Amino acid sequence: MTTTAHRGQPPTPRSHRRRSGPAHADGRGRKRKGPLLGGVAAFAVLVSFTTLVINRTTPTDSGSDDRPAAAARPSRSAPDEPSKTPDRSVKPSSTAAGAEHSKEPGAGTSGMGAPSSGPGTFTTAGGGSGTVGRGSRLLRYEVVVEDGLKQSAADVAKQVEGILADPRGWTADGESAFRRVTGGTPDFVVRLATPGTVDKICGRFGLDTGGEVNCSVGKDVVVNLRRWLPATPVYARDVAAYRALIINHEVGHFLGHSHVTCPGAGKPAPVMMQQIKGMHGCVPNVWPYDREGRLITGPAVP
Repeated sequence: MTTTAHRGQPPTPRSHRRRSGPAHADGRGRKRKGPLLGGVAAFAVLVSFTTLVINRTTPTDSGSDDRPAAAARPSRSAPDEPSKTPDRSVKPSSTAAGAEHSKEPGAGTSGMGAPSSGPGTFTTAGGGSGTVGRGSRLLRYEVVVEDGLKQSAADVAKQVEGILADPRGWTADGESAFRRVTGGTPDFVVRLATPGTVDKICGRFGLDTGGEVNCSVGKDVVVNLRRWLPATPVYARDVAAYRALIINHEVGHFLGHSHVTCPGAGKPAPVMMQQIKGMHGCVPNVWPYDREGRLITGPAVP
């Protein structure tokens, strides 16, 4: 910076000027008076000039780029599934982790001919399910699929039901119970939608899903068709498992869970870890709890 340049070349100290020149050598005070006053005046002028330059070159607060990143743009924390923070999911902030932020190699393809956009209208899976889980918090949910897709709402609902009913799922927390319903006022809605529609839904909450990732916002657990079909390299041979990861991750955000990271090499990857960003030494895992009912988690993500 200009200010640094000025500070690196300070004025010559007065003690040095006193030792130079014949007036200092002969020791006569009368001859030193003129040069001394002149030196002081010159020094004052130099200080004033330096101050003026510094004031004109130092950036002001109004021109600063130190704005918080969160204020500049929504978090793309997107996610491993997308993400969010201990967000009760009703808050955009909780899902700014809500968005599956982060793209991995090969994730940009449309995958199996999936359409990039749709009408934005949905068909609700009919019927319902029994209650799974013994928790006191009963959460009723609907499953809807965007119109025009090859995937039927009934088939997607069946898969979601199976995921939420698994004993290694969120019912193992001892608090949550789930029941799929049709109509009424559900506690949350699982939506399978095209990338364009996902972007619109998540974008209303300030999330940038970039046509690639899922999100959890408000009462919506939004699943990107681009993820539902081709999955990811780690789960390429087990798409059903990856779908379980998607649902468990996003519903986890709805329940108030935030992102964590790998607890250690060789250990199961937590479902709240953004696995889409890399396994970091952990082994694939798509369930929040193990078969003994122990929560699979790791260090919180700052």
